[in-house]
Amino acid sequence: MFVKKLLLLNYRNYKSLEIELSNSVNVFIGDNAQGKTNILEAIYYCGFAKSHRTSKDKELIKWNEDRSYISLKVGKERLDKTIEINILKDGKKAIRVNSIKINKIDQLIGIFNVVMFSPEDLKIVKESPGIRRKFLDMELCQLSNKYYYNLVQYNKIINERNLILKSKNVDNFMLDIYDDQLVEFGSYIIKCRLDYIEKLNLHSYDIHKEITSGKEEIKFKYTSTVKDNDNIKISFKDLLVKNRSKDIERRLTSIGPHRDDFEILINNIDAKSFGSQGQQRTSVLTIKFASLSIIKDITGEYPVLLLDDVLSELDFTRKSYILNSISGIQTIITGTGIEDISRYLNSESKVFKVNDGVVIS
Repeated sequence: MFVKKLLLLNYRNYKSLEIELSNSVNVFIGDNAQGKTNILEAIYYCGFAKSHRTSKDKELIKWNEDRSYISLKVGKERLDKTIEINILKDGKKAIRVNSIKINKIDQLIGIFNVVMFSPEDLKIVKESPGIRRKFLDMELCQLSNKYYYNLVQYNKIINERNLILKSKNVDNFMLDIYDDQLVEFGSYIIKCRLDYIEKLNLHSYDIHKEITSGKEEIKFKYTSTVKDNDNIKISFKDLLVKNRSKDIERRLTSIGPHRDDFEILINNIDAKSFGSQGQQRTSVLTIKFASLSIIKDITGEYPVLLLDDVLSELDFTRKSYILNSISGIQTIITGTGIEDISRYLNSESKVFKVNDGVVIS
């Protein structure tokens, strides 16, 4: 899988942009705040219909314009795809794939698979459980429309259940109904997350060993409010009933995958609390490259890899691992120069200069 061509109209600081990419390594160089990351963001947006930087689509529209337009031509083993997205100021968006209108986001997700690695990804290790849940959900959504559907339904039921918990007179009969639905959708989510963590452990072991020259072992452990992994549905329902009084008192649902997390352990030590900055960076690098392998195993094709200004943040060992591991994977890199990576470029590679919304090959 690779991006053939990107067209932008009124996107961020781009009035108009049309570029053809190599299916090998593509490098966008330039000073900060010139528009390099905007290109990666637009490509990422075509995979998920959302930005990795903002939840407000109107921020993607160039100043004083009414709409923004993205067109992405994607080469695939079976059938090439053209994804077109119109983003309007009122928050609506119109999506077409091969000129056919897409009515629901789940019809888009999975058509174009992408893995992004940016400096902000350190948050996966360092910050709240919500960041780690979002990582799991994004990875699983692009691998399974069924997961996306269950996640959307689960979040809808959680919101409705919480509204009942916040009412003056709590309707226990309605809570019984919502509990059954939570168990159905939530159990599926937990099972999928557990399976993904198992795959993450499988693929991460050798990657992390190689990056750390055999000095460290990494392990991921899913921590759920539902403890019995062998009987998730029964355990989930029992806990909802047991914790109902507490939920009514706190006006929030305390049990379910919306409260879950996963631990990142290096040599059996929690990387979040006790890992060094270098160990945390290596953990994220391991996670991203394991994700590439998982997607390849499941879909039969590597996703597109986006590296947003990360090479300057890494030491020689980590940087070398990345650049030695991207053969056969279309990689799009942003940075301020190419000195550190020039020897990894080949005749198929392309280098672009970015200056204030203008891109020159």
